[in-house]
Amino acid sequence: MEENFKMIAKCFFGFEEILEKELRALGAQDVERGVRMVSFKGDKGFMYKANLSLRTALKVLKPIYSFRANNEQALYKGISGVNWSKFLNANQTFVIDSTVHSSFFNHSEFVSQKCKDAIVDQFRERTGQRPSIDKQYPDLRINIHIDKDQVSVALDTSGASLHQRGYRTATNIAPINEVLAAGILLLSGWDGQSHFLDPMCGSGTFLAEAAMIACNIPANINRKEFAFEKWKDWDNDLFDTIIESLMKKTREFHYSIKGFDKAPSAVSKAKDNIRNANLEDYISISEDNFFDTEKGVEGKLHIVFNPPYDERLDIQMERFYANIGDTLKKSYPGTNAWFITANLEALKFVGLKPSRKIKLFNGSLEARLVKYEMYEGSKRTKFQVSE
Repeated sequence: MEENFKMIAKCFFGFEEILEKELRALGAQDVERGVRMVSFKGDKGFMYKANLSLRTALKVLKPIYSFRANNEQALYKGISGVNWSKFLNANQTFVIDSTVHSSFFNHSEFVSQKCKDAIVDQFRERTGQRPSIDKQYPDLRINIHIDKDQVSVALDTSGASLHQRGYRTATNIAPINEVLAAGILLLSGWDGQSHFLDPMCGSGTFLAEAAMIACNIPANINRKEFAFEKWKDWDNDLFDTIIESLMKKTREFHYSIKGFDKAPSAVSKAKDNIRNANLEDYISISEDNFFDTEKGVEGKLHIVFNPPYDERLDIQMERFYANIGDTLKKSYPGTNAWFITANLEALKFVGLKPSRKIKLFNGSLEARLVKYEMYEGSKRTKFQVSE
């Protein structure tokens, strides 16, 4: 029986709670929430499953060693204390990613260089050969995290960030990151039990993530590779078994998922990406200006979108955000509408009172995810229009 070991799933600020829920639902052991991360335990099969399934994780790390160091000699000695031949051969390649929050070490580049020296020297002394650095396609990706004098060494099980799902080849101006999109959908309570609309769909990221959540399709099923596939203990049969068991848990979806965009180029890109994700059966996309549309379905409608809020886009912000409020109020009764914006000033012009505001970051920009509840009939005016 493969034994359990500790892992760390990294995430965006504000997603810790939903990532914890995801991990518990998958069957992780000893789950503990931190800041921009959740730690947990599982075996090798669970490591594969976590990378394939987690929607809100950016990376899954496997810690292998920790020690204290307050100068470069102690750092070098600590890294030399790991038997690197367990993870790497002399003819292979590696790369080191360092994150440093310490007064003892000023630069992450310097830390990476020092750790590289320790690893290379260990191989040279033992074998006369040395592994080389490959920043693009390394056989092993090593993660060094220094907090004050505490050094944590981990193997990066994922490789490239897990937002690189594998389906998005075409992007528009200011596309939303796939992990951010999935987290926003989960925060909005999207569970696939109603109709869904993204009225400003861009390259289709919300649509693809919404369909995968609705059908319980693993987030990274279309991804080309994970870092652990180059590891010495890679088990292809186990990986195939995990995929098979995950695909058995997909479910039927009985509602519609629609996207609008007024730019023909965006519609074309979104259609390409949806096709790449094998989700055309669930999603329809049309060239429409949201401000000229009406709610086209009976019953509950869940709206999530990412309106423009950035100087690169030539729009009059006040008018644009006022139009969002007017369109929701007049044409979309009986809907829950969520959107993210980093233009906190523009929110004042929507003319509706949000029932929820959640602080998030889109890249380095502080943003708000806001919810507007559009009621049917007279209730709508009563509760919605801000004084």
